[in-house]
Amino acid sequence: MRLEGKTAIVTGAASGFGEGIARSFAAEGAAVLLADIADASTIASEIADAGSAAQFVRADVSSDADVERMVASAQQKLGGLDILVNNAGVPQRAQPLWEMDEELYDSIYDVNVKSIFLAARHVVPVFLEQGSGCIINTSSTAAQRPRPGLTWYNSSKGAVHTMTKSMAVELGPHNIRVNSICPVIGETGMLETFMGTADTPKAREPYIAGIPLGRMSTPRDVAGAAVFLASDDAEFITGVALEVDGGRSV
Repeated sequence: MRLEGKTAIVTGAASGFGEGIARSFAAEGAAVLLADIADASTIASEIADAGSAAQFVRADVSSDADVERMVASAQQKLGGLDILVNNAGVPQRAQPLWEMDEELYDSIYDVNVKSIFLAARHVVPVFLEQGSGCIINTSSTAAQRPRPGLTWYNSSKGAVHTMTKSMAVELGPHNIRVNSICPVIGETGMLETFMGTADTPKAREPYIAGIPLGRMSTPRDVAGAAVFLASDDAEFITGVALEVDGGRSV
């Protein structure tokens, strides 16, 4: 129960890493607001049925009005806010960088980057008033070791990497910690988009070949890192980009 008594917002919580984080936070005692443009109400109900406080709010994290409503919902429905996990993300299909269309480029930056700015506008004042808080941003090994064919996605995660460190430096004196998690390519619904092909053992081979531990990341791997960073065990850790990548970044 490392998060007992804490309240968290997890964005992109309807599937993948976000769902894993939300379920793990609840299992560790946190009250969780699951935010997504997709329906996460069933997940929230399952968490509640297991004995933890959970609510779902439909929110587009690239919309200032939605983010404001999301933060207000956590405070009104769950009684406060201690942890924000900026996990929502838009992937890019592997393709030559010059073939990316502008609409997808804008979507990648709106959800992967602008969302963190919007969340900070509404969450940081709450944390400043109470004198503490924890922000976790989902980055990627793409920020440190970019793969060809994913240039615009890679660069969005590079922005997350720099934002995390800058936020940590600025907010540290106010007892607000900011860290990021950098997963390697993972077994989520985005996998086929990243690979640009159907998910088959053969298609996975070139990706797994570069991971010393010999497999892709899973929601459980990322959730375990998030629980640690959100807990008091990490109370002196800020500005860190925690690689959950089986050794890929080495």
